[in-house]
Amino acid sequence: MFPSRTAATIPSAKTMISAAASAAATMMLLRSLVKEFLPRELRSYIFYKFKTLINSFSSELTLVVEEYDNLNHNNLFKAAELYLEPIIPPDAKKFKISLPKKESKFSLSLDKYQEIVDTFNGVTLKWKFISKQVPMKYVPSSDNFNPMRISEDRFFELSFHKKHKDMVIDVYLKHVIKKSKEVKDDKRSLKLFTLRHDRMSGRRGGDVWQSVNLHHPSTFDTLAMDMEAKRTIMEDLDRFVKRKEFYRRVGKAWKRGYLLFGPPGTGKSSLIAAIANYLKFDIYDLELTDLRTNSDLRNLLVSIENKSILMVEDIDCSIELQDRLAQARAMTASRHNPAAFIQVNQPQVTLSGLLNFVDGLWSGCGDERIIIFTTNHKERLDPALLRPGRMDVHIHMSYCTPCGFKMLISNYLGLTEHPLFPSVEALIETAKVTPAEVGEQLLKWEEPESVLTGLIEFLEDKKSERSKREDGNRDNNEEAGTAEGELAQEVDGSNGEVVKKEEGAEEADGENGKIVKGKRNKRAMIKIQ
Repeated sequence: MFPSRTAATIPSAKTMISAAASAAATMMLLRSLVKEFLPRELRSYIFYKFKTLINSFSSELTLVVEEYDNLNHNNLFKAAELYLEPIIPPDAKKFKISLPKKESKFSLSLDKYQEIVDTFNGVTLKWKFISKQVPMKYVPSSDNFNPMRISEDRFFELSFHKKHKDMVIDVYLKHVIKKSKEVKDDKRSLKLFTLRHDRMSGRRGGDVWQSVNLHHPSTFDTLAMDMEAKRTIMEDLDRFVKRKEFYRRVGKAWKRGYLLFGPPGTGKSSLIAAIANYLKFDIYDLELTDLRTNSDLRNLLVSIENKSILMVEDIDCSIELQDRLAQARAMTASRHNPAAFIQVNQPQVTLSGLLNFVDGLWSGCGDERIIIFTTNHKERLDPALLRPGRMDVHIHMSYCTPCGFKMLISNYLGLTEHPLFPSVEALIETAKVTPAEVGEQLLKWEEPESVLTGLIEFLEDKKSERSKREDGNRDNNEEAGTAEGELAQEVDGSNGEVVKKEEGAEEADGENGKIVKGKRNKRAMIKIQ
């Protein structure tokens, strides 16, 4: 029998292998010739055109999200990293894990050439992470001063059907940015920032702040304040963070100023920590005496992140804020003591610089910021610093109250009721002790009976000391002159008549003639301007 025609046309295995080897050799030769005689730019152009031709037959559109945009950090790249982290599928066989510096939670991310499929509004989108080695190059670092060397290009490819282009750009990417912010806020640890020690000693460039994790346990639930006062503060904070569009519409910088004033030990620092924990805001601790000029103050303001608290403690001790007579004092010093004149006229932060910092043009360099000043002596501050728009909320941190005592005893010993509570509360009303002093007494013993007995003895001693001090002051006043007595005589400057004015009496307001009371509430007080 003769072989069939079909079988005769099938080449042998040896012939097929020989043909494949010849084709491979030809391709290698062509590749060498192209690489040797065609410039790299021309080869890239040809490859780009070929890829474009292939893609023209596809309905898929791909967006490239690079890590750097013209050597500047691409915020969308970082947002994509954060957004994709919580949607990494549980069956993923490979991904990267790390623990960022000064953070307490692990970070997950895609490895090279890994893909994630996301669904949004019924549209399927595919993310792919790509990393390629490139020649060494320099890009700006996070401090914008010291360049950083990189040797790879990292980017995401976002692929989807081309008919959804407008939806992806206008809606989906905004969704990615919003969700990434939520992930970032949930992961990050609160920070407490302070100026670097070498910042004022000639250090140039770099970040002027250094930070530690803020683990202060103070919250509004544990704060020894009246419940109504805490509720008022929290409502004001909630209203502030929700009013971004309102501040923009009325043309005001999105910031809020708080003044905490009162005796030492009344919980001013604890309230600041409670506000930070409540809002999840970082704290920047600014010591004005470390600054030499108003320019330093402005530079620091620009470097503060949004969603943060700027804290200036004991501001009455930081710089000359009591009045605006510094120039007059300097002139007096120049006539009597040249050395004092030189010291007074050293470069320093001025009241004018601080006011511009709080409420001037520079105050708009950032959003969602809270500025908190603390002082033990509010009367020493210049009135210009206290007006609305600068210090919007004045919070008087007063002595411990019965409500504050109940909160402290609950925090320290877990007690809510005890037969000795009425005795303690009655003494606290008159002894004038700070929450810090009460807390110190609660630490001395562990047995509730011993704690409360010791606290009662402490309060009685405090009350006795106060009575003796008041008696001594009364005796000194009587010796100084009994002519004043209970009624003080004042001369009316307009007609020379003698006017009698009793302590605590009502008097006319100098601005509008309204009657205002001379007595003040001794308890914690909040004034929202």
